[in-house]
Amino acid sequence: MTQVAVVGVGTTGSHAARQLTQLALASLVIDDDDRRREARVAKAVATTLGRDAIGRGLSDHRDHPDVVVLCTPAGTHHRLATIWLQRGAHVVSISDDPEEVAALLDLDAVARQHDRALVAGAGFAPGLSCVLARFAALDLDAVEVISVYTAGTGGPACARQHHRALKRPGRDWIDGEWVLRRGGSGRDLAWFPDPFGARDCYRGALASPLLLQRVFPEARRISARIAASRRDRLTIRLPMLRPPHRDGGPGGIRVEVRGRRADAVETRILGVMDHPSVAAGTMAAVAVAEVLDGRIGAGASGLADHDDPKRLLRELRRRGVRAAEFSGVPEIAGA
Repeated sequence: MTQVAVVGVGTTGSHAARQLTQLALASLVIDDDDRRREARVAKAVATTLGRDAIGRGLSDHRDHPDVVVLCTPAGTHHRLATIWLQRGAHVVSISDDPEEVAALLDLDAVARQHDRALVAGAGFAPGLSCVLARFAALDLDAVEVISVYTAGTGGPACARQHHRALKRPGRDWIDGEWVLRRGGSGRDLAWFPDPFGARDCYRGALASPLLLQRVFPEARRISARIAASRRDRLTIRLPMLRPPHRDGGPGGIRVEVRGRRADAVETRILGVMDHPSVAAGTMAAVAVAEVLDGRIGAGASGLADHDDPKRLLRELRRRGVRAAEFSGVPEIAGA
């Protein structure tokens, strides 16, 4: 009987929990340091799964979930992933901190030793951004350039990570090596799906390039930028001046992949417009389903490693997260 646990049910974790109720689970455990929030989310999902199928609180020593979904703030995932892998659970992490994602990938030997899957960066960006890039590259004989642009934030933890990312250096993959770039530099105007429109985007400490380079080491350039307002850039070096909103509202992803097919150069551009918290929670739930179905094997990997991105996009679309391709005529990606 399958048991899944969601650790951390803030804005994104609560969406993940709701999406997980669509799976055929024996039970779903909700765990959060804030017991009132834990109770509120447990009550909400119980209306779908039934009260007897919902558990509250997760003990490292008592419970044995099949999959643990980590939706806690960045910086906590490596320790928790290590604990649960060693206890025999698969782990899905939505952390978007590049240093933590790298540390999670370094747990590959631990995951293989216990014959468990560890999915790193299974949220909005990285996560959905990686699926879009992998899908865009399907028809190309060789990938040369991948550019990822993201806009918007999820809950308060995501907003704080966005603030930190802008003031920390980012890494671009250029001609076979990693190159450090100053956070907040490299202004680039990116067009996201309507109605979000155009946003100025800048370099920062972002994890998508790290996960994409594993799959496309032959690419000449892999980079990522995040949208930032003038106020964001002016306050980069300061603590956040006011508490983040509970939900950052709508956001978007734009992924450009340039490469060669036969003798021609081709560029494919895909995008998504959604609330990052909703899309990230949905992406995490889809990753759980892939793990339970055996489509993601033992070891540490990202969603760019997945062999069938079209399947992932179809499942996301079924759950309400729609990707589109910029081709002059609106097209649904993965259809």
